[in-house]
Amino acid sequence: MSAIALSPTDRGREAFYVEPLTRREKVVLSRLSEHRTLEELAAELFVSRNTVKSQVRSVYRKIGVSTRAEAVAWAKAAGLR
Repeated sequence: MSAIALSPTDRGREAFYVEPLTRREKVVLSRLSEHRTLEELAAELFVSRNTVKSQVRSVYRKIGVSTRAEAVAWAKAAGLR
């Protein structure tokens, strides 16, 4: 299983490692910066709001953040968005 650094700024220092994001989690993370509600994201992805909510929580846990703004900043720094 591969791991990714918690923050791209951790390169060169002792990095923290987390579970890799699934393909769907990467899609959800990349769309969090688009100022859409979870309902709108769910409709675009053809899933329920609760599915998107679970995926967002999983992303937050894996990358070690607790807010949407932190997740968007992490994604931008990691080159995902």
